Amino acid sequence: MKQYPAESIRNVAFAGHAGSGKTSLGEALLFRAGETDRLGKIAEGNTTFDFDPEEIKRQNSVSSAVCPFIWDNVKVNLIDTPGLFDFAGGMCEGVRAAEGVVIVLSAKSGVQVGAYKANDLASQMGKSRMFFVNQMDAENADFYKVLGELKEAFGASVCPIVVPVMKDEKVECYVDLIEKKAYTYSGKGERKEAPMPESIELEELSTAISEAVAETDETLMEKFFEGEAFTKEEIIKGLRKGVKDGIVIPVLCGSGVTLDGVDLLLDCVVNNLPSAADSAGETAKDAGDKEVEVPCAADAPLAAYIFKTVADPFVGKLSYVKVVAGKLSGELQPLNTRTGQPERLGKIICVKGKKQEEAGVLTAGDIGAITKLGDTVTGDCLCDPKRPLTFSGVKFPHATLSMAVKVKNKGDEGKVAGGMQRLMEEDPSLSFEQNSETRQQLIAGLGEQHLDMATSKLKAKFGVDIELIAPRVPYRETIRKKISIQGKHKKQTGGSGQFGDVHIEFEPYDGKELLFETRVVGGSVPKNFFPAVEKGLQDAVRKGVIAGYPVVGLKATLYDGSYHAVDSSEMAFKLAAGVAYREGMPKASPVLLEPIGNLKAQVPDSNTGDIMGELNKRRGRVLGMNPLENGMQEVEGEAPMSEMHDFTTFLRSTTQGRGSFIFTFERYEQLPQMLEDAVKEDAKKMNEED
Repeated sequence: MKQYPAESIRNVAFAGHAGSGKTSLGEALLFRAGETDRLGKIAEGNTTFDFDPEEIKRQNSVSSAVCPFIWDNVKVNLIDTPGLFDFAGGMCEGVRAAEGVVIVLSAKSGVQVGAYKANDLASQMGKSRMFFVNQMDAENADFYKVLGELKEAFGASVCPIVVPVMKDEKVECYVDLIEKKAYTYSGKGERKEAPMPESIELEELSTAISEAVAETDETLMEKFFEGEAFTKEEIIKGLRKGVKDGIVIPVLCGSGVTLDGVDLLLDCVVNNLPSAADSAGETAKDAGDKEVEVPCAADAPLAAYIFKTVADPFVGKLSYVKVVAGKLSGELQPLNTRTGQPERLGKIICVKGKKQEEAGVLTAGDIGAITKLGDTVTGDCLCDPKRPLTFSGVKFPHATLSMAVKVKNKGDEGKVAGGMQRLMEEDPSLSFEQNSETRQQLIAGLGEQHLDMATSKLKAKFGVDIELIAPRVPYRETIRKKISIQGKHKKQTGGSGQFGDVHIEFEPYDGKELLFETRVVGGSVPKNFFPAVEKGLQDAVRKGVIAGYPVVGLKATLYDGSYHAVDSSEMAFKLAAGVAYREGMPKASPVLLEPIGNLKAQVPDSNTGDIMGELNKRRGRVLGMNPLENGMQEVEGEAPMSEMHDFTTFLRSTTQGRGSFIFTFERYEQLPQMLEDAVKEDAKKMNEED
């Protein structure tokens, strides 16, 4: 593909709520720009962006996808991102690599949670934004209702520049308020100029554009207050500056299915969203950990970062790269600043959905991919060795739903571990661990669909069939009473025997690890056997007497005993300590402890009562509430971890996806006695299975 300077590159991400038609709109842009010769359709499984088998099966995007096209001699790298909350990592990747974000909304459904999340993410990353009200061809489409919701949600920065004129609940024409022209559309998105309608509403909307433009410059503000009309050039210049600075968010409308208004969106993307030269420059940290500005300049030393990885067992690893400065070519060996090692590059390619085209060189501001990078992962930076830099990586959401793996074919556990390592390269919002205590492999993700997709990919890509079950809880055991007990090990086998005798006092204390002390007097147990007694107890506390869980909060004091000059040994005293433990612990009022977690949930004001009620149902308690911005509250509480593994499903359903939470281990508390039998039974099954 022809190389374009940064001034002629627009990196644009589509984001928004699932079902708003982002992928269909992206396909419409590709078709209208002449990049594809047919309009891809999700229902037919032939779209450029949703090419993964999982996406075709689900008819929903599950990862970000890139496809460039040319419009008005400008290269647009369009990044389509998922709208489903379970695949929010794909939106994070796409928005990180873009300079502008088009937030797509449905003209039927209006401002949904996905629009809020996309706007918040773009705002946090300092990206320019636009709204596109899609699906104007659908029944019950209501642009002006959606516009009102946008203004209420996002304030005075919302500025409509393409609006529909309605007749009998259908679009009669679309009005470009900048050009002051009206258009009608044929079936293939070809427009025809129509007479400009006259209405007070259109005049008011035009005035609103002038007000928004006036905010971008003091001279324009003075001119506005003096009642002078802006020239078309002043409006275009002011609008472009306002969009770049984030004080103006244009609103357009149309349909990705009928292609209505798609050309106006393309014009707005090219004319109003910032170029790579304007906004692809970044702040980075140099070798001395100092912050430095890195302008987007082709004649500068190479600086680039990986924003997405695709790990395929057959094709190999594909690393999506954004070049911030300099030029990236195959003959270079840039430095990976995370590993500190030079990286041998494979082919430099231009990615068009699933198709790949060799590019040879990527210049500053452009996006492409590199094949077969060895140790480079998402978030890594590739730089000129003479100027090592580190850019901020992609901030992926934390996994909130954890499930245990049950392999359908014995011996496949190794395949699961290997496959998950590859999947985590692609999707860092997935996590995997081998829990030695519960003897389970655990997969964690953002929700049920996320984990279902991981399960499907493990089978399709790595040939391992699994099902997911609720994870076991790592309980603990302790004692509530102080007791003294004798432990004696005596064995005679013809030759030298074994003899060890200890008197140990067991009592509860506040610490976690075993606390071992001695107060032996008179040499009843020689000091050289003290370590053996402690070792015997350390081995013993790994398994409690109730359900076999590790024992915590135990203090053991060796205060007496006896020995034999010939038959006593370290092993004998170690075994004697074990005898004392096994005989003493059942008499010390042993109890089960369950892990308690700390919850910090961010929810809309209207849902705080739901969350508090749910915490009570899950044997939890609310500790307090803190007001946040945008009508949100932070609810802090505590709850048993055994009750919370599916809390993410409840929270998402209750808050329609607006809620989020962090749940972290806090401490152990005594398990209610009425629940002990179930835990014992589960522990018995676990031991039988193993």
